[in-house]
Amino acid sequence: MARALVLGGLGGIGSVAVRALAAVDEFDQVVIADVLGEEAETAAAQFGDSRITGIAVDAQSHTNLTTAMKDADVVLNCTGPFYRFGPPVLRAAIDAGVDYVDVCDDLAPTQSMLAMHDAAQAAGVTALIGMGNSPGIANVIVRLCAEQLLDRVESVDIMHVHGGEPEEGPGVIKHRLHAMDNPVPLFVNGDFVEVHQLEADGRAFVREFDFRDVGRLPVYPYPHPETITLPRYLPGLQRATNMGVIFPLAYFHRTQQLVRVGLSSQEPLTVGDTAVVPLDVAVALLQSQRPGFLEEAQVTGPAGCLAVEVGGIKDGDYHRYVFQLSSTMAGAGEGTGIPAAVGTILMHWGHISGPGVLPPEAAVDPTSFLDLAFDLMRRLGVQAGGDSGALHVEHIGPDGVARQVSLGV
Repeated sequence: MARALVLGGLGGIGSVAVRALAAVDEFDQVVIADVLGEEAETAAAQFGDSRITGIAVDAQSHTNLTTAMKDADVVLNCTGPFYRFGPPVLRAAIDAGVDYVDVCDDLAPTQSMLAMHDAAQAAGVTALIGMGNSPGIANVIVRLCAEQLLDRVESVDIMHVHGGEPEEGPGVIKHRLHAMDNPVPLFVNGDFVEVHQLEADGRAFVREFDFRDVGRLPVYPYPHPETITLPRYLPGLQRATNMGVIFPLAYFHRTQQLVRVGLSSQEPLTVGDTAVVPLDVAVALLQSQRPGFLEEAQVTGPAGCLAVEVGGIKDGDYHRYVFQLSSTMAGAGEGTGIPAAVGTILMHWGHISGPGVLPPEAAVDPTSFLDLAFDLMRRLGVQAGGDSGALHVEHIGPDGVARQVSLGV
């Protein structure tokens, strides 16, 4: 019996992954695993499908995790923030001897999990980390360029935007605050540099970009792990950056303001007779103010876009490809949850390179991934790419002229 265990299956990303896995017949059982056990059971019952079940799992308990994992074929970890729950959950999967997929987009836990490569290999476990949007789809697109379009990839610039989701959970907001408050490693001129989103060194990299189906917005340095994994697997790479933003832009700027005044700190402050954690105040404040920002900007629904610019050499000449995958009425949950489900299915099929701990560019076949991803989007009613089709690609050749091309996906 094939069994997929989705940790954090009640969350915005995990719930989409569960819906995607339920839309196909690859697993005999899809388990919604969450610390809120009764709610997980209720959510499972709403599918009206005996294959979907719910259980209580405390991701902070190693014993609880390994017990829940023991009968699973694949564990999909959607429990955030990953700087808390990435490495411990992977360690539990290795100890349980079960293959693992996650959507980790934090730097430090990515580095910690990559350091578990030998332990995973010894246990015969394949762990695919960062299988979301960015990282995830972005890495797969870069591999596609390296294998099918260019002789040598020299530069990768990843940009992403989303917003308008009905709500944002505390984990999502804490991750964003964490990203704004911590150093961002970029790979520039063949070497790593650290910049800070809110300081002059980071502002030097800010650029505006025309996102399909979303609009023109500035993007800021983001500490997503593609900048540290891509140089490992692409000889000749000279540049790898990751830039992002959230809309409405006023909401994003308010978040930056809170970080500037110290509200991203986790050190308690005494207010009167009460100990208050500034980070918790920031999260509560943003959640209470966000509806007003959405209303003021006349945002009526979610949307998002991932853009990947890849430059390199083909037959001695320089070429550049610009990929854009946009969606309307779909936000971060769909953009991350669907590729996570694809990774889980490919893992079950034995189509992920392993064993060991690997990022997408080292483990995922681009054609298989994209074909399955777009199939799941259609099944879930996600409209990707607007009128341009699912994946919009422009090729800028040596003559400097941009031409739209089709990759057959």
